This record gives sequence, structure tokens and C-alpha cells, in this order.
Amino acid sequence: MIEIMSCDHTRLFSLPLATERRLQPGEALFFAGDPVLQLALITEGRVRLLRRTMDGTDVILQTAVPGDVLAEASAYSATYHCGAEAAEQSIVRLLPVEAFRKALRDDPTLAEAWAAHLARSVQAARLRAEIRTLRKVSERVDAWLGEGRALPDKGHWQDLAAELGVTREALYRELARRR
Repeated sequence: MIEIMSCDHTRLFSLPLATERRLQPGEALFFAGDPVLQLALITEGRVRLLRRTMDGTDVILQTAVPGDVLAEASAYSATYHCGAEAAEQSIVRLLPVEAFRKALRDDPTLAEAWAAHLARSVQAARLRAEIRTLRKVSERVDAWLGEGRALPDKGHWQDLAAELGVTREALYRELARRR
């Protein structure tokens, strides 16, 4: 059995096969359609998982921060269904997907921790979808804050607007109204 963790799946990224990569703001980690060769754990900065709509609009599906695994479901896909780019200077730990899968096969505790992580990710995705169904910006902000989150620093409000599915201007007006 691999002695890498008690039940924290992120410790997997400390395996000897894991490497580190630095990303500059706007630099792509991967593109939609690229083969999935590795999984990424964010250790510094923020990396966005993006899907481009038919009209060319980028939809932010995830903003991964330190401790987050980016595009977790890609561990079970041949190709990425989305792209990923750094929102700011970032550092990621990369682990070959085959080494990741082998570690899961070899360590039931790790496999269970990964399954629990995926379940939490699904719950978070469902919450984001639910929030986006709310009609008013105020309702979306209330629901987002109601999950125990704090407003990000002012320089990151545009990311919150993207996550909530509202324009920056609408979010700024709502936040100004709340002051």
C-alpha cells in the first residue's frame, strides 16, 4: 500500500512522479480537446476552468485555489472537455493520470477519500447551478454568502460575477447597495 495519506487525497501530489509548473496570468495549462495526461493540484494562485460557448463567451466552471484539484473528472476522460488558464501567477503540482489511477487502485483509503472529494465537488456544482437559477442578483449574492463564504477582495469581484452568472456591473451595483 502507498504510504501517502491518512485520508487527504491532495497528499497524493507529493508522490515522486509529481512535478511543479509555474503559470503566468492568462497562460493556459491545457485546452479543450487536449489529451488528459496529468491531474493538477493548485498550490499557489488561482486557475480557471473555462468552457467557451458557441458565441465565444467564456464560462468559468471552476476557479481553483490552493488545495483544489482542477478538472477532477478529467481523471476518467481521454480528453479535456474544457480549457484551463491562470487567473494570476500560479503554481500547480502535476501528477501523471496513470500514476493517480494506480494509486487509487492500490490504496482503498485513498480511493475512498477521492470518492468523498468528488461527491463534495458534485454538491458544489449543484449549488452553483441552483444559485444561477435565482432571478435577482441580490438573491444570488445572498445564496452564495449563505454558504459561509466571504466576499473576495475588490480586485476579484469580476470572478464572483462570473461564478454567479451576472455582469460585473450588476454585481458592483448590488455590492454598493449593501454598503
